[in-house]
Amino acid sequence: MLRKTVLWSATALLAGISSFAAGDKLKVKDLPPAVQKTVMEQTKGATLVGLAKEVEKGKTVFELETRKPNGQTRDLMIDSAGAVLSVEEEVALESIPAPAREAIGKSANGGKITRVELLTEGKDVSYEASIEKKGKKSSISVKADGSLVK
Repeated sequence: MLRKTVLWSATALLAGISSFAAGDKLKVKDLPPAVQKTVMEQTKGATLVGLAKEVEKGKTVFELETRKPNGQTRDLMIDSAGAVLSVEEEVALESIPAPAREAIGKSANGGKITRVELLTEGKDVSYEASIEKKGKKSSISVKADGSLVK
């Protein structure tokens, strides 16, 4: 199965999948060479789900949406030079540090934690959880020590 996913991913990349993400829709072949290289490296063993070009704070960035073979998502922001600016990766609640897990559990307060993501921006690491309680959705972002991200 993994081999099929890798082969499909490579084929999809070469064919230049279109994105349904926000921003300008792109194909891999439309990207600057440095960004193409990063996309190829970052999609090994994953499926390319979407690719978009956006302007944030006056700078062009590329959003790469992927899905790992286990179904979890992994999204990246890449600058025009091919550098990875941030990674947002779906993870299991049990895999995050205990203080962060406890802060998220406390915030959920009887609600259901529907998704947990690890967010890495440079050296900064945080955890964002989506919570559903009594039909209402909310989210919380915490650092590894359980303190709130501001």
